[in-house]
Amino acid sequence: MSEHMWAYVPTSGHNRDDDLTGYRVEATDGDIGKVDKHSNEVGSQYIVVDTGVWIFGKEVLLPAGTITIVDHDEKRIIVSRTKDEIKAAPEFDKDKHLGDPAYRDQLGGYYSSGH
Repeated sequence: MSEHMWAYVPTSGHNRDDDLTGYRVEATDGDIGKVDKHSNEVGSQYIVVDTGVWIFGKEVLLPAGTITIVDHDEKRIIVSRTKDEIKAAPEFDKDKHLGDPAYRDQLGGYYSSGH
């Protein structure tokens, strides 16, 4: 069901060897932070965004399927979600990360349902 959320859209401009750390991340309605870490593992691709003071230092995990454009010249990533949708997402839990299937399903389900 939410498996397609864990892969980059072919037209996003992402290449498997890209290092996205430090790229600025923009929601559909504005800047949300910078990429702190990312995964290029097939079937488990995502970015972790440090939102800084925007949501009081919270980190959010965004599945690669939410990314519409990776702009290497500008070092920015555009995602197909609003700031409110990202703010309301399940809290990023670095201890569970994606090793916990229930956590992965919760995140994937949230983002694939149009949030």
